[in-house]
Amino acid sequence: MDFTFTEEQQAAVEAAKAVFGPVAPDSVPSPALTPGAVADDFDRALWSKLADADLLSLLLAPEHGGAGLDAIALCLVLRESAKALARVPLLEHTATAVAVQAYGSDELKEQILPRAARGELVLTAASAGRTGHDPAQLAVSARRDTNTWILDGTQTGVPWAHNADHIAVPAHTPQGRTVIAVLPHPHEGLSLAEQISTTGERLGELHLDSVRLDPHQIIETDEAWDRLHQLLTTGTCALALGLGERVLRMTGDYTSKREQFGYPVATFQAVAVQAADRYIDLRAMEATLWQAAWRISTQADGALPTAGDIAVAKIWASEGVRRVVQTAQHLHGGFGADTDYPLHRYHAWAKQLELSLGPAAAHEETLGDLLAAHPLG
Repeated sequence: MDFTFTEEQQAAVEAAKAVFGPVAPDSVPSPALTPGAVADDFDRALWSKLADADLLSLLLAPEHGGAGLDAIALCLVLRESAKALARVPLLEHTATAVAVQAYGSDELKEQILPRAARGELVLTAASAGRTGHDPAQLAVSARRDTNTWILDGTQTGVPWAHNADHIAVPAHTPQGRTVIAVLPHPHEGLSLAEQISTTGERLGELHLDSVRLDPHQIIETDEAWDRLHQLLTTGTCALALGLGERVLRMTGDYTSKREQFGYPVATFQAVAVQAADRYIDLRAMEATLWQAAWRISTQADGALPTAGDIAVAKIWASEGVRRVVQTAQHLHGGFGADTDYPLHRYHAWAKQLELSLGPAAAHEETLGDLLAAHPLG
């Protein structure tokens, strides 16, 4: 494996740093002090800057107004966004646009992609299923009725759903196949109930009651949902990495200045060892992330299917981001719980990412099943 980034990928990182660098992580009220949502909408001003910097169209082909880059470039940009706790649907928007580009009808592409590339349309995806634990595609049913598709079911925890123009919803057919409905919002038969995430952001519980869609709004390719879900998952691992890196930097800065007995606490062996352990976590998160992103980008063959590399990345991201923020809180002492200091916000976002990724034990079980089915020679 060669983890040297291309010039185009490095240019995307520089553009992301320029956009996300000035973003204040405390630009909205603290979720610890807000009974409801911290805001009704995502950061539209930042969204416009991302569009102006062509960061909303990184993975789209030039004919759709994009740069034609890959999942690695997206993960590099997402890592920078997480350092600033950027309140934008960059991951969901990009992943959904890529699915439409790869598998959507010509009519759907023409309807969505040029405007999505410019940020004029906002896209999101429902991937949590009915409860957050069940496979997302089993939460909604889709059946063909002459020239119309009819959808029924519920999806929970849909990020940015209240403010999105289209929502990618996986669904299962009576024949057991998985399709993706690219659902306009608002739409007849679609209702949204408000849910509040650990970060204080608005999520949507999506209810579909005999929602009718035209055939061109349905993606029927068998592997489309797996590919979309893989990109969403790997992007979430990138967010966990970026958040963890910023938190460890904050911890290093604080312990270098905080003194006890006349010495910076960073010089104490117990503090240094804990920080070193978290640094190792981050490097493991990084290596497994780039392996998963590389497999998605190249579709290269490996000893295991791509799902195996993604499972390994999820194991490290889910547990690693939790360990990083817990150690940071411990080494900050009481200062880490001060709501005037942004560390508690990073802790809340880390917990949301951990919940989104799911427990490491479940990913280890998936990895074990793959190893059983594909024994290593």
